[in-house]
Amino acid sequence: MDERSLASAFEEHRPRLRAVAQRVLGSAAEAEDAVQETWLRLAGAGAEGIENLGGWLTTVVGRVSLNMLRSRASRREDPLGERARSTAGGTTPEDEAQLVDSVGRALLVVLDTLTPAERLAFVLHDMFAMPFDQIAPIVERTPAAARKLASRARGRVRAAPDAAGTGLDRHGEVVEAFLAASRAGDFEALLSLLDPDVLMRADRAGVAMGAADLVRGAAGVAETFSGGAHGARPALVDGAAGAVWTVDGRPRVVFDLTIIGGRITAIDLLAEPETLGALVLEPPAR
Repeated sequence: MDERSLASAFEEHRPRLRAVAQRVLGSAAEAEDAVQETWLRLAGAGAEGIENLGGWLTTVVGRVSLNMLRSRASRREDPLGERARSTAGGTTPEDEAQLVDSVGRALLVVLDTLTPAERLAFVLHDMFAMPFDQIAPIVERTPAAARKLASRARGRVRAAPDAAGTGLDRHGEVVEAFLAASRAGDFEALLSLLDPDVLMRADRAGVAMGAADLVRGAAGVAETFSGGAHGARPALVDGAAGAVWTVDGRPRVVFDLTIIGGRITAIDLLAEPETLGALVLEPPAR
């Protein structure tokens, strides 16, 4: 592949790379730097031997962003302050405002409290549906350890009150409303509870039970749950609002929900016995 073709292929992936870097770094200016560094590495390496260019580029921009986060942490910078001051790299205050609009100021603030590895694992998995076996080498962990990083990050995101002042009690109400709408087959109510870009994922055991491995978007997820979830009941999943389906008193499927801004942004259907055994499941607080 000549340089012009390589540059053209890279430009096709640029929007996704920028989106990943912006959510990891929380800065449009730094994201542009990360994307540029990713291009320089591709140009230096060439596309020879790269079977999945999109996956390769996402891995590289993830590693570059992780190194930038670690460098920021070692300098003890205030990332929110840096975002306010930074207009370098061709970005403008409007770019930064657009980032806040797309991610949400409350979520950006919470993300800034995470370790670099937690933040990257959460963003790549919960926002971009990257599997943990691909995230693991980026954060230099095993897939199981990468899952724990994302789980810890998700727990902090859920526990932190958002801009509307929602917390665990409100999240429990969202779960109950979601289950009620599912059982009633109320499609419109389901849509009102789901983020437009919600992701639903199922692990291998869940897929073996008939669930789709990945569903994107509120309409698809609402259609999946409409008229279902009859056996599911609200529960605390590792201290966060979620749901569980039990058979003979034993959990068979856990609905691990991410709720931000009063809407469900991700649903993980967990059915692997090893995974279920590692979860702390409790009745919801009343």
